[in-house]
Amino acid sequence: MPEPHFEPDVQIRETGYRIGCIGAGMIMAECHLAAYQKAGFDVCAIASRTRSHAETVARRWSIDTVHDTPKDLIADSRIEIVDIAFPPDQQPALIRHALATPHVRAILAQKPLALTLDEARQLRDEARAAGKVLSVNQNMRYDQSMRVLRQILDQGLLGIPVFAQIDMHAIPHWQAFLRDYDRLTLANMSVHHLDILRYLFGDPQSVTCVTRQDPRTTFDHTDGLVATTLQYENGLLALSLEDVWSGPTGDDYEDDQHIRWRVEGTDGTARGTIGWPTGEPSTLSFASRHGTDGKWVTPTWETMWFPDAFTGVMEQLQYALRTQSPPSLSVADNVRTMALVEAAYRSADARRTVDLKEILIDGD
Repeated sequence: MPEPHFEPDVQIRETGYRIGCIGAGMIMAECHLAAYQKAGFDVCAIASRTRSHAETVARRWSIDTVHDTPKDLIADSRIEIVDIAFPPDQQPALIRHALATPHVRAILAQKPLALTLDEARQLRDEARAAGKVLSVNQNMRYDQSMRVLRQILDQGLLGIPVFAQIDMHAIPHWQAFLRDYDRLTLANMSVHHLDILRYLFGDPQSVTCVTRQDPRTTFDHTDGLVATTLQYENGLLALSLEDVWSGPTGDDYEDDQHIRWRVEGTDGTARGTIGWPTGEPSTLSFASRHGTDGKWVTPTWETMWFPDAFTGVMEQLQYALRTQSPPSLSVADNVRTMALVEAAYRSADARRTVDLKEILIDGD
């Protein structure tokens, strides 16, 4: 039996739009711009809160123009797509400024889109009213193992999904601005995993979430370690675990940080790893009764989630502009991911299972 064919990375269908990048931190310098250069995307300007940081990143990636402020960049008449990598409390104002600027055709925002679900809804509606494309950078959907897993599910190779799990034991680098927020892991790390479960299986029926503080994180927080259970109408049970403690660290201790995942269906099983935080390609193996004669098959690739997934994120936005179609990572879809995060917070705070219908409203 021939092995099924998969595409772990996107085909680049469109590169013709001029991009202005706002932000010069790790995610922009190490991921966005590395992927964009490799893909041949046209980055013509950059700005950040500190001009000297933007200048350093501009030299590294041969970006011709450095603007003094993000608003100066948005005012640059050459810019067609504004790519924002800024703290979520400051991001909405930049999005609104870009929506009001005639020559800007589209915006790529970071997740979380805003600090509250209500403001995310407002931004969705304002983008719709402005007739502009607002897309949200849920880049894990372009991780190679997640793309292949989605293709396996779409081809029915696992049958009906029964159980799914994402199991993270890894220590994030919490940005300094998170100290000022009242939300931590669910909004900034679990959002990747909850969104990918939505991408793979759709919206769940109900959410049960428990949290505890992380002993390593010194600033005030409630959601350090997080365990979330999603229950689906068809019976699927999905688990998302973010153990940001992951045990002791130091030169005198061998830690084993990792992210693993598993999906079991009526006709097969898939399992794999996410390459962050080890700096390796993600992996996937699967066995299917009718696709692999019950034997384990392991597709391989050389690309990685960071930075290669960011190619797909920007490509889907440019393709949406060219075809005048909704982007794959639409703001409307992201609002539903934020609703899932909100349901998890409500569940953790109230110590009960929350039906997603409690959170969703007409228009979502």
